[in-house]
Amino acid sequence: MFFLLGPAPGVLNPHLPNSPPVISRAEWGAQDPVLDLPRHRIRQITIHHTGTRQSFIRPFFDKLRGLQSWSQREDKLAGGRDKPKWADIPYHFYIDWRGQIAECRPAWMPGDTNTSYDTRGHLLIVLEGSFPTDLLRPAQKRSLFSLTRYMAARHQVAPNRIKGHVDYAPGETSCPGSTAYELLPSLRRFV
Repeated sequence: MFFLLGPAPGVLNPHLPNSPPVISRAEWGAQDPVLDLPRHRIRQITIHHTGTRQSFIRPFFDKLRGLQSWSQREDKLAGGRDKPKWADIPYHFYIDWRGQIAECRPAWMPGDTNTSYDTRGHLLIVLEGSFPTDLLRPAQKRSLFSLTRYMAARHQVAPNRIKGHVDYAPGETSCPGSTAYELLPSLRRFV
């Protein structure tokens, strides 16, 4: 059911921390990306939240397939603005309310955003929920810390290059929400 992430291509690092268990794209039934995008080199890690309430009933794989379907077509955003078709889910990893981690967009492909920041060079990790409205659950926090530490080591990202979405789009968003944002100093120390 889960796989473990290996070192980034061309990166030899014998001191990688253990990879957390990750549900692969194949496991949850991902479709192929619908647009060709250039490759990028990851230089920073950016934390997001879904901005929607946690769903305790909807199955995780169904959430991922629904998000991918919405992402890969032109649609409307909650505020009524138009959203262009994206290649795939905008984030590279999704952490649900139980702390399960799923591989989303391939990491070599830049992410997408509804704000103006340039996602090239960013590895995007999203937490399910809207914070502080929802409770950031201990399992989510553990998964966030474990995945971020692993990906930072794998891609040689310095702790000071781990930030929140709001750091790159001030005035446009409060993402990842105050509860998650307050974790970032301890997350950087953990990494």
